[in-house]
Amino acid sequence: MTLTRRLLAPGWYRAALGLAAGFLLGMGIVVAVRAAYGWDPLFDGDAIVTVGGLICAPLGYLLGIGCFDYWFRWASGAPTVPEDHSGHGAYSWRDYFRVNTDHKVIGIQYICTTFIFFIAGGLMAMLMRAELATPGTQFVDPNTFNGLFSVHASLMIFLFIIPVFAGIANYVIPLMIGAPDMAFPRLNALSYWMLPAAGVMMICSYFAEGGAFATGWTAYAPLSTETPLGQQFFTMGVQFAGASSIATALNFLVTIITMRAPGMTFWRMPLLVWANFTTSLLVVIATPFIAGSQFFILLERSLGMQFFNPGANGDVLLYQHVFWFYSHPAVYIMMLPGFGIVSEVISTHARKPIFGYRMMAFSLVAIIILGFSVWAHHMFVSGMWSWFRVPMMITTMLIAVPTGIKIFSWLATLWRGVIHLRTPLLFALGFITMFTLGGISGIMLAVVPFDIHVSDTYFIVAHIHYVLFGGSVFTIFAGIYHWFPKMTGRMYDEGLGRLHFWLSFIFFNLTFGPMHFVGIDGMPRRVADYAEQFATWNAIISISAFIFGLSFLIFLYNMIASWRNGPLAVGNPWRAHSIEWQVSSPPPVFNFESVPTVVGGPYEYGVPGAVHAVFKDEEEEAKEKARASAGAVPAPAGGGGAPPSSDP
Repeated sequence: MTLTRRLLAPGWYRAALGLAAGFLLGMGIVVAVRAAYGWDPLFDGDAIVTVGGLICAPLGYLLGIGCFDYWFRWASGAPTVPEDHSGHGAYSWRDYFRVNTDHKVIGIQYICTTFIFFIAGGLMAMLMRAELATPGTQFVDPNTFNGLFSVHASLMIFLFIIPVFAGIANYVIPLMIGAPDMAFPRLNALSYWMLPAAGVMMICSYFAEGGAFATGWTAYAPLSTETPLGQQFFTMGVQFAGASSIATALNFLVTIITMRAPGMTFWRMPLLVWANFTTSLLVVIATPFIAGSQFFILLERSLGMQFFNPGANGDVLLYQHVFWFYSHPAVYIMMLPGFGIVSEVISTHARKPIFGYRMMAFSLVAIIILGFSVWAHHMFVSGMWSWFRVPMMITTMLIAVPTGIKIFSWLATLWRGVIHLRTPLLFALGFITMFTLGGISGIMLAVVPFDIHVSDTYFIVAHIHYVLFGGSVFTIFAGIYHWFPKMTGRMYDEGLGRLHFWLSFIFFNLTFGPMHFVGIDGMPRRVADYAEQFATWNAIISISAFIFGLSFLIFLYNMIASWRNGPLAVGNPWRAHSIEWQVSSPPPVFNFESVPTVVGGPYEYGVPGAVHAVFKDEEEEAKEKARASAGAVPAPAGGGGAPPSSDP
């Protein structure tokens, strides 16, 4: 292929060209506008970086990589390229490094990319714990430390937990509902390719004048309106990550509503589908609020608007109300998909139907509704109206009810089950333990006097990590181990998987458990130094954190080595009932040779003759048997999946 054809064809060459062209275009816009208004200097570095580097250059990269080719041809009236499916499916490793419309490829792209950002955020956490191992200054100055915890938290939330769930769901959901793909395959691809742009922006903030953004992942105004240029990288990174999240959520909603297989009613959907359906509703409703909060910051920093300046009739608390109206529902955006994963893992590996299936689905909907009624419990010490604390305290306690329903349902599902204590179930059990502890500390924080006492201390750090790491990340590991055979066609090493779990579980607790104690005693978070009285606990925390971080290397080695050389996996190694396990591992490019027909629920383990879905040949065979045995007593109706388990 000649150089000209390479530059014209969608791909990395054209993406590099688009990146440069976008930056030059943005710089040209800035210079032209400043010249037209007679502003001095003509070349303003901050404006050029913002418009050229953070807006136009990423858009040029998306154009170059090929995300908009089909749409631009259609919009311009040019003949669209007939769909020959050349951009669908993975036939070699190179297909994972281009725009691809196959939901399975996109799912793996999401998972692998987000784990790169997970590693980057984890290395920042290790550097922070090295600094905090003893009092005083060891490795970084206070401003650099502020940048470390800010970028760490932002990567973990916006570039790992939220999108990795989207990656798992991208792979699994269409298979689970019997669909050949997502409703909007090209939008699905665009959603993924916006994500690396957001992550690169946040990491590149370290190279901005004044260093990385240092206002935490909350970026409170007016602090964030007065900090150096690095803050712009966070502001625009969140916009790209949020746009990716909204597009993905809309795609899930349309796919789940319109593309379910025949016979799959809402009450026959697996709970993972329910979880992603409700999560997508949350994303679509809530994410525009964080986009709005960051537009406030962008406009105030770039154009001098005074949204948060009381002297100019601004409201200093406006930012917090808008931000937390998204960011508390965001906690459930980071939790609900994990609830669905745990339901699938527990039912499959305990060989039991989910206890209270419909109540589990209703509780997901209840969490959506209540999730929007608790945002101000993050603002008990902000100076807002004191009377508003009481209803926020009550709703914060109330939201524990639907969550408690789930905990008891999982425990009831495990009760007297035929438990196969494999790695996915170990991580699911670890999640129940950690999330319950995080929930208990959450109820404590709902109580206004206690919240005031521990606000901005390490008790908050402990709480959020028990909820988001012991909670969300443990479910992510459970899901990846559970569906690894389906995604790769290989089996992972069970011994390494168990070692990964036990090291993670033990040293996670030794890392974050003691933070409750130092927090209650008053050790402030977000500081690079601390009083001598906290030295012993911090040494224990740092040593545990290093071992905890190293345990991830076991997972990484297990995944890479098993994907390359692991034993071949059969189509259904867990003898699960949901539809994705009824096809080969990995599945065919277009998922199914024939459209499945759903005839029962997904969790009917132990019900004789229960089947969740049948395919065309199986359906015709079943009809022939029924005709042959006319007059016989029919088999009991019910949900199920694969043939009944031989487990007692």
